[in-house]
Amino acid sequence: MTNLTLSRHTIGYCTNVHAGVDVVSIRRNLEQYAVPARVSVGSGELGVGLWIPAQAASELAADAEGFKAFLSQHRLHPFTINGFPYDNFHQKVVKHDVYRPTWWQSERLDYTKQLADVLAILLPDSESVGSISTLPIGWPSENVSPSQLAKAGANLREMAEYLADLHRRSGRRIVLAIEPEPGCLLDTTQDVIDWFETHLPEQTHRRYLTVCHDICHSAVMMEPQTDVLRRFGKAGITIGKVQVSNAVVADWQAMSIGRRREAVDQLREFAEDRYLHQTGRRTDSGQFELAEDLPLLLNQLPDKGDPVGGDEKWVVHFHVPIFLDRFGHLTTSQSDVMECLQTLCSRSSGIDFTGHLEVETYAWTVLPESMRKAGLAQDIAHEIKWLQDALIQSM
Repeated sequence: MTNLTLSRHTIGYCTNVHAGVDVVSIRRNLEQYAVPARVSVGSGELGVGLWIPAQAASELAADAEGFKAFLSQHRLHPFTINGFPYDNFHQKVVKHDVYRPTWWQSERLDYTKQLADVLAILLPDSESVGSISTLPIGWPSENVSPSQLAKAGANLREMAEYLADLHRRSGRRIVLAIEPEPGCLLDTTQDVIDWFETHLPEQTHRRYLTVCHDICHSAVMMEPQTDVLRRFGKAGITIGKVQVSNAVVADWQAMSIGRRREAVDQLREFAEDRYLHQTGRRTDSGQFELAEDLPLLLNQLPDKGDPVGGDEKWVVHFHVPIFLDRFGHLTTSQSDVMECLQTLCSRSSGIDFTGHLEVETYAWTVLPESMRKAGLAQDIAHEIKWLQDALIQSM
């Protein structure tokens, strides 16, 4: 058992926290942050979930072997790729652009095939499978037609065939993991199950098309972790990887009205302009409602009286460090992280899981300044160490 592989799991962090869309920038970021994090963790190797945007994917298609040598030299272990953000994930405003191109567009299919080719070369011999996460079809709008959804299903089936052929040619099994996200076309467990039953019913599809379970996302949707994972298992859907992420929680029932106002002021520090911060609300009637973005929700609050109108709880899609359980009047969904790990480690769960665990706190650079206490490399190492300890506790 090593720091990289605890039992049957592989641990790493997602490099979408770093800016840069070309290979030169990716190499520089890995040298500046991943290597010091590896040293701080104290492991022989550090797992990395590579974010490879479209420009870098095209560059690596011509020189993946050279990049593999670079990773080996720096003892970085590439076991998974984040194929969700296609383009610049660190521009001034990202918001809905992260959902483009969609799965009914050929650009998404071509890009993902390129990522699979690259990962088949980069994947270490010690890994029996590599994983690539991708967006949940697209963001809903009035322009989404039945024919576009049908095209998305056809593209995913073509992707499954491509991965099967890649497996035969290279001996490398690469799986694509569809990542449900609040507000997207697939945001609940039932959405995903229905999509697989309609568009990906064959076992040959499901050997290569799987789910990326993002803990923060299901927490925002207020779906219990154990229920989600076991429902996927029962439906015959593999968990291609788990993104270990932590959401911001406002437990309004535990606060007086005065403290609620102070907590709302805290939340305003998270209402930043780069990323979309969908917010799950449990209303005073116990119903679930999803707000599209935290800044829009905060702007609608009244100036007097109860600022949240009697809501019981909010869970905000803002990836905060996984080692945090509370700060000020706010808490986090860290208990969801622990529940997820415990369920994954249960041998009676009936879940088919690759074992890939990727810390995905991509929001370090937009966190409130008070929450960034150390350098980024040290913060990444802290999260990896916390996950190692949490996983041991869960076994």
